[in-house]
Amino acid sequence: MKKAGWKELPIGSIIDEPGSAEKFFTGDWRSYRPIWHEDKCKHCMICWVYCPDSSIIVKEGKMVGIDLDHCKGCGICAKECKFNAIEMKLESECREEENNG
Repeated sequence: MKKAGWKELPIGSIIDEPGSAEKFFTGDWRSYRPIWHEDKCKHCMICWVYCPDSSIIVKEGKMVGIDLDHCKGCGICAKECKFNAIEMKLESECREEENNG
């Protein structure tokens, strides 16, 4: 099933199906983007526990990345990480870097 952008929802609509938020890309709400530093990560999963958007990607008990389609950039993961393996960076700077190569 193709995921829709959150902007396609009618204004003031309420999604009445539990767990249906994952059907919508909400990552473009972000002002800040989490940057994961794999070399610093101890895979303690504290970020996963605290992430309100379930945006920490885990495989076989280890963090493998961040789901930027759904991450809203709240920064909780970075604040809770005791190993400084996640930093928050302005989304505009990240996009500029991507565009410049």
